[in-house]
Amino acid sequence: MGVFEFVISLVSIILGCVTLWIIMFYARKEKSAKYAEPSSRYSLEQLSSMADSLQDRIDTLEAILDAEVPDWREQNERPSGSTSN
Repeated sequence: MGVFEFVISLVSIILGCVTLWIIMFYARKEKSAKYAEPSSRYSLEQLSSMADSLQDRIDTLEAILDAEVPDWREQNERPSGSTSN
């Protein structure tokens, strides 16, 4: 085998590997973009509206609990050393 055939074989192997690498890179990029899409599905205004709605629900539930079980906050109070919020 001459030098010319060796260089041609080497170049074809390298080009095949580079082509395969590029195809895999874009396939992986497309797959990750597909998984990232659901998290960006909501706009900031929609998320703010959802947060307001949830806060209203929490306030309503706390009001119900205050009326039904007046000392529920003291019963469920966490020790002062553990703050998770």
